[in-house]
Amino acid sequence: MASIKDVAAEAGVSVATVSRVLNGHPSVSPDARTRVLAAVEVLGYRPNAVARSLRTDQTRTLGLVISDVLNPYFTELTRFVEEEARALGYSVIIGNADERPDLQEHHIRTLLDRRIDGLLVSPADGSSPFMPGAAAGGTPMVFVDRWIQGVDVPVVRTDGRAAVRDLVAHLHRLGHRRLAIIAGPATTTGDERVEAFREAMREHGLALPDSYIGQGDFQADSGCRVTERFLTLPEPPEVVFAADNLMALGALDAIRARGLRVPQDIGLAAFDDIPWFLHTDPPITAIAQPTGELGRAAVHALVDIVEGRSPQSVTFPARLVVRSSCGESAANRSSSP
Repeated sequence: MASIKDVAAEAGVSVATVSRVLNGHPSVSPDARTRVLAAVEVLGYRPNAVARSLRTDQTRTLGLVISDVLNPYFTELTRFVEEEARALGYSVIIGNADERPDLQEHHIRTLLDRRIDGLLVSPADGSSPFMPGAAAGGTPMVFVDRWIQGVDVPVVRTDGRAAVRDLVAHLHRLGHRRLAIIAGPATTTGDERVEAFREAMREHGLALPDSYIGQGDFQADSGCRVTERFLTLPEPPEVVFAADNLMALGALDAIRARGLRVPQDIGLAAFDDIPWFLHTDPPITAIAQPTGELGRAAVHALVDIVEGRSPQSVTFPARLVVRSSCGESAANRSSSP
């Protein structure tokens, strides 16, 4: 592997001149710059990123800690984060918390030890004792999708409350009155979705008994387990709303395991639209988040902090995508909000 000394010898200049060219210093003559860049190309020289970081106190590397890499929503979000960071000249190191606060803390400590320039986090829960300290200690940090109350860092997220109201209004128009929800864990997004659902039910004069609220964990098994309980009730719900996509898939498994049909026997809707929902039978009515916009905005907010600017929090609206899993007709689907 070529060294900086090899480049200097090839170009006929000093090592210091090569260093100035590679770091964009304006004091180098055009002729010397051309010879150095030609030598770099010929020798295939790659600067040592670790050595450069020691000189500049920057690694051009961002950390991303997500809640669950197996969740298609977070997989897609990660893709957009990585693409946007690369376009801005940064690399991304990813840590998967698997919805475990202890694993989340492990990843954050490891990333900070590796001298990343900034950190994007979708918190696995809202009670992390480590995160506030890291933020208060000056680590450039942005929360994406989820956040922790009281931690003063920018938040890039979706507000799903209006879309949840649209969903309940849509179900009400279809004639459904017994609506149940599979709630997520006590994260900011999990709490927000349950409260939005409860408020929307109240607006339409619909009851939401405790038996129609099931506690899930954003994993498919919990969606299956909660739905099995719903189906054993003396008066089962007419529609089950799962507060994330994996719990919706678990709910679908439970419904089919009992020989029931969607939507003829029971309707199903979900938060977090994914491409699979278009290809299930029937296609699932869902609330979609603007994942691309979220990922790109989160990267820009973090890079702003790293480069000395002061970004604001950003909130995007979610939207209802009407398909046919709740008994919709073609006319219903074409008039989706």
